[in-house]
Amino acid sequence: MIDIIRNRRLSASGLNSRKLLLSTRNVLLGKEADKGLIFRLFMYLILVDTAFIYIKPIIYMATTMVKDAGNLLDPAVIWVPRSLFWGHLQEAFRLLKYPSGFTISMTVSLSVAVLQVVSCAIAGYAFARLDFPLKKFWFVCLIFTFVMPPQVTILPSILLFKQLGWINTYLPMIIPGIFGHGLKGALFVIIFRQFFSTLPKELEEAAKIDGASVFRVFFRVMLPISTSAIIVVFLFSFVWNWNDFYYPSMYMFGAKEVPLSISLSRLAAAMSAEAEQSGPSIFAEPIKMAASFLIIMPVLVVYTFAQRWFVEGVERTGLVE
Repeated sequence: MIDIIRNRRLSASGLNSRKLLLSTRNVLLGKEADKGLIFRLFMYLILVDTAFIYIKPIIYMATTMVKDAGNLLDPAVIWVPRSLFWGHLQEAFRLLKYPSGFTISMTVSLSVAVLQVVSCAIAGYAFARLDFPLKKFWFVCLIFTFVMPPQVTILPSILLFKQLGWINTYLPMIIPGIFGHGLKGALFVIIFRQFFSTLPKELEEAAKIDGASVFRVFFRVMLPISTSAIIVVFLFSFVWNWNDFYYPSMYMFGAKEVPLSISLSRLAAAMSAEAEQSGPSIFAEPIKMAASFLIIMPVLVVYTFAQRWFVEGVERTGLVE
């Protein structure tokens, strides 16, 4: 009798230990591959490391631009300064000629973004819904312009705009946007084509039954429901044109009033020349960091307010597929 009770206790304890082991295994590894604690810790570790890689330069820039001479010369001060000094921001504001540079950058970026949204939406709708001669051939040409580096076509473009008298103005960066060209224009046409291809054809058929023309179908039916694609293209175009240095440096190399990207390059060149003549200065790096902050600040503000719509737009347009 005692042996039977002992065996039952041993079997019960063995069963409890197996249940405990199974529950521990489910917690650590999970019933599915992506549900366990170890997998989640691993994913969080990757996300934190990746976020730190992108955030570290911004933190370094923000902390460096507010350091005074004492903090810059103190080897113990690396990240957090003992006091805040705003003189570098004021100096960078003056050297960049920020009001005029900001006006030009904002004018070019907004103009090109709006023009590319309209023109690329029309082209994307045509490739997605309309039938026209050599449709596949023209789409292959569109892909070819997307993969072609801009250095291939920059010289003929400069010669053309020089004949038109547009050199040292921002017309060479704005006018091509009317025709769906400009910076990354082919990519925006592809985004709109992908979006319009996913919409049901019943919407167009119902509008055509009511007697709507192709243009009315596009502007009254298809374009109003493509808000997600419009937001993605607008933000991409605005940010890329705001940060672009190559095209402004090619078309506005002799202009006095230039976008902020060119002003930052000229500021860095002037400081390098001054360092060669009179030696390096401890204030050169903080001023450069302050100038960089002033340039990226508008983009950060735009992304802060448009983040939710941007993420939703990327998911709906199929850009991540």
